[in-house]
Amino acid sequence: MTGGYGGVDILNNCGIEVNQGEISVVVGPNGAGKSTAMKAMLGMITLKSGEVILNGKDISGLTPEDRVAQGIAFVPQTMNIFSELTVEENLEMGAFLRNDNINKTIEDVYKLFPILKDKKNQLAGELSGGQRQQVAVGRALMTKPSVLMLDEPTAGVSPIVMDELFDRIIEIKNTGVAIIIVEQNAKQALSIADFGYVLVGGKNKFTGKGSELLNNPEVRKAFLGG
Repeated sequence: MTGGYGGVDILNNCGIEVNQGEISVVVGPNGAGKSTAMKAMLGMITLKSGEVILNGKDISGLTPEDRVAQGIAFVPQTMNIFSELTVEENLEMGAFLRNDNINKTIEDVYKLFPILKDKKNQLAGELSGGQRQQVAVGRALMTKPSVLMLDEPTAGVSPIVMDELFDRIIEIKNTGVAIIIVEQNAKQALSIADFGYVLVGGKNKFTGKGSELLNNPEVRKAFLGG
């Protein structure tokens, strides 16, 4: 993928891939193009070159809404819940493209995040930061996606909450969903990654299995604090 927001290209021939039932993690310094790459895959920016392939089908010409209908779910870093709606209303909003019964999916979300069932009638804006992230991820799962994209899912949460959220992400992966995570907490994210990408200047600087990148001396020195 090559492109950006109309000026200088943010992405410079970078590529990201994920398989069903696996986690791909994208890390790198600020301004490396991590979130831009995710937005490009969702169709929120127009690429100068490159394509987005989902299950063998080129979806590069589809709108973001049509890509969601094809099976992509996206959780942005901020503005990712409806604060004035209850937890359950947020989940119902996540199913806006569906015309079947959503009750089982809501129950599946509650099994994954039990605290949300306890607070289902509470306004989402009154929840803690970690609970709001659970609502955001739960709402994305309401579309029954084949690909789940998470932009900085642990931003601003405590280490304990971060570990719990990563545990839940692994549970989602184990249901067969393909997951792409853009994450500042590189060491922790790569520890759960099947595959990792280190972007620098919108390019693939390093790629490999999560464990390989964690143990790569050059990656550790430059991006993982030694």
